[in-house]
Amino acid sequence: MKLKLKTTLTLSIAALLSISLLSGCAKKADTTQESNVKTISTSDLEKKLDDKSWVIVDTRINDAYNGWALDGIKRGGHIKGAVDFSANWLNVDAKNKEKTLEKALETKGIDKDKNIVLYDSNEKDSKEVYDYLKNKGYDNLYTYNVNEWANDKNLPMVQYSNYEMIVPAQAVKELLDGKTPETFKNSKNVKIVEASWGEEKEAYLKGHVPTSVHINTDTIEPPPSWMMASDKELTKFANDYGFTKNDTVIVTGPDVMASYRVAVVLRYIGINDVRVLNGGNDAWVSAGYELETKSNPKISGNDFGATIPQNPDLIVTIPELKEQLKNSKFTLVDIRSWDEHIGKKSGYSYHNKKGRIPGSIYGYAGTSSTTLEDYRNIDNTMRNADEIQNLWKSQNINTNNHLAFMCGSGWRAAEVLTYANVMGFDNTSLYSDGWIGWSNDPSNPTETGEPK
Repeated sequence: MKLKLKTTLTLSIAALLSISLLSGCAKKADTTQESNVKTISTSDLEKKLDDKSWVIVDTRINDAYNGWALDGIKRGGHIKGAVDFSANWLNVDAKNKEKTLEKALETKGIDKDKNIVLYDSNEKDSKEVYDYLKNKGYDNLYTYNVNEWANDKNLPMVQYSNYEMIVPAQAVKELLDGKTPETFKNSKNVKIVEASWGEEKEAYLKGHVPTSVHINTDTIEPPPSWMMASDKELTKFANDYGFTKNDTVIVTGPDVMASYRVAVVLRYIGINDVRVLNGGNDAWVSAGYELETKSNPKISGNDFGATIPQNPDLIVTIPELKEQLKNSKFTLVDIRSWDEHIGKKSGYSYHNKKGRIPGSIYGYAGTSSTTLEDYRNIDNTMRNADEIQNLWKSQNINTNNHLAFMCGSGWRAAEVLTYANVMGFDNTSLYSDGWIGWSNDPSNPTETGEPK
């Protein structure tokens, strides 16, 4: 299965003539000097798309790169072939920040010996990244306003197939203000929930997106096993929160991993439209919005509108997994740290068994059971699709197969499953019980050491 992308590219005779006339008047990149910042024309930028000595960089927030038409731009998505390096990343307070940014520059091929075009739509983001790179010794820098590109439907822009599944803070704010943002025109009964572990005092009352109702993750994976609740328990959960199959639910929270875990469960029970705030509560604050600290009570109901679950194939059970592992068209992708995958550590304080499921393939994750650096940007938004696919290619993961994602108990894998769906990989599922569920049964085979 190939990554599905929404791409617009048609060239009219008039456009070709325009490009020909403009290129005939310029022997090199058409630039002007304004405060020592060079700009590039649309016609010249188009000619650089396949030039390996040039790098085109989208400096806007991650959601705009994914496909959202933000800040008045006519088309969402990014210029075909562009990499991302958001100005928002420069303002994140993170451990080893500079090291992480340096690695991002290297991964994206933003090298000092190349010509680098930094684009935005507000003439602010590109300037911030320009100043950052200039201070690091970069000289061949150009800026560009992408609005001109977006206004011309003949020029190629790329959107992820299901970009609407992860939502920018700006869209949530518009909903709260009574507006109808892009992709919400057919949404009914929009509800915002906050997913976090523990009672309200643990995290929720310290600050949450306004109007959001708290969901304790123990509700959908009850202790002491912390495996996904039974269908009977999930039916009660749905009624307790008044969910119906026709709702649009946006999941937020301080820990984006918890948000994705709850979101996948809501999709499993059968809610038609489930989305996650990209970057969680930090994205809300970064956008300049305030969190609230009052408690918003849940409003119960008694009719979900369908039998739960409506999407049973989204979750793979242990008996199903044993059968599917015999299928050459099925791949179990292990979203755990390398040390967990080879059995060096279990990853969990409450589970001491180490190893992996035979037949699983290491799919990257992060440095611990609570991190997912390999799939996120420094601001905890989704990493770009090309880089995620490169991780999979490095492990010979066949994306034409059915991909079932697993981790220790489902949190990390739920996030990566959602990213795969955003990218257009729909032949996917979650093995929800994960390594913990598998290794709790001594009759299940396990293995350790580096894979052969």
